[in-house]
Amino acid sequence: MSAPPPAGIDLERLRRLLGAPELAWLVERARRRLEREQPLTGTVSLATPTEAQRLAVERLLGRTPRAGRSLALRLDAVDEVLRRSGVSPDGLAAAVEALTGPVVPLSRARQNESRAWQEAYQPLQALSHDRPDLTAWATDPRTEGLVRRLARTPEAADRLSSDAAKVLRELPAEPAVSLPAFAARALGSAHALDEGTPLATLTLSGIRALTGFPDGNGAAWRRDAWASAGLLRDELSSTVLTLNLRGTPALDWMAETGEPCVLTLRQLTHQRPRATPPVVRICENPAVLAAAADAHGPDCPPLVCLQGQPSTAALTLLRHLYADGAALLYHGDFDWGGLRIANVLLSHVPWRPWRFTATDYRARAATASQLPPLTGTPAASPWDPGLAQALSELGVRIEEEVALADLLTDLA
Repeated sequence: MSAPPPAGIDLERLRRLLGAPELAWLVERARRRLEREQPLTGTVSLATPTEAQRLAVERLLGRTPRAGRSLALRLDAVDEVLRRSGVSPDGLAAAVEALTGPVVPLSRARQNESRAWQEAYQPLQALSHDRPDLTAWATDPRTEGLVRRLARTPEAADRLSSDAAKVLRELPAEPAVSLPAFAARALGSAHALDEGTPLATLTLSGIRALTGFPDGNGAAWRRDAWASAGLLRDELSSTVLTLNLRGTPALDWMAETGEPCVLTLRQLTHQRPRATPPVVRICENPAVLAAAADAHGPDCPPLVCLQGQPSTAALTLLRHLYADGAALLYHGDFDWGGLRIANVLLSHVPWRPWRFTATDYRARAATASQLPPLTGTPAASPWDPGLAQALSELGVRIEEEVALADLLTDLA
């Protein structure tokens, strides 16, 4: 049932007098003034009125409007007609609300909306208290902006923030689990984190803050970003390149021949290597591992290659090896991208530098010729703060392959 009209208003007569479609422009102008807390006085006009609109104003005022191309009338006159006729004893303001609903001043509406948005962010604010590692992300104005763009309304933002906080509280997933299975358990729907949904976009933003996964785009990047938090869109796409690891029948067979082996995340989650060597060296580029296989074959010490940013398969393997007592030694490219890769790896598993210090960089720069210039955004080197400083000073990049001879000597 509709709400009763305000006391004293004859709603049926008011609709005939002021509620005709031809006078909608007049009611809308009056309502707009009320919303802006402006008085209903002065003149309002219509630039190109129809004949029906002119006749409607004539019936309302009981007289012919002024001649001219436009149509103008005083709001005071309309207010007087409504009061004198008894249709709306409280005048035009009461009549507008009777026809269109209660008027909320824009200033109050803006305050209410601002309050609603702040309440919508509360789940993320609570998350920052529960998960200090996500505080910077949850309180970043850019995160609030992302929520606004994705949700559009405070009501939708409240649901979005709540679901994202619920997901992020459970990450990273240990052991790794399929993304649909995780979504079903955490949110009650296997499709809740499907690609392209606002929740998937916001959650991925939080995952990057949680795991330090670098910025990027594309389906492969999103797959690896999910995987960095232990959520697998599939178990076969994430791989790691190894040489002479042992501990499964397949690894033992490959190690006997000294040939590189590609391990999938599925293999690592279903059957991890049972044997753990005391030392495992890690390189960034496949060319190093291939050269080691060529040079040393089955006699080469165990070697793991990241092939760029560490995949979930690589992190899973290295965490397993470290937990079982292996010492991890890392070497990568001497450039800002190489330092960022090393930082990502360091945030997941401890390692010591393998010819990857400021001393090594300066010595290589002094002997190598025609080195390309260093470009990109600087990065830190917490395992050796002097390395980042040396890169800034010398301004050259040294790819891992330039140090290949020394690396192969270490592996002999």
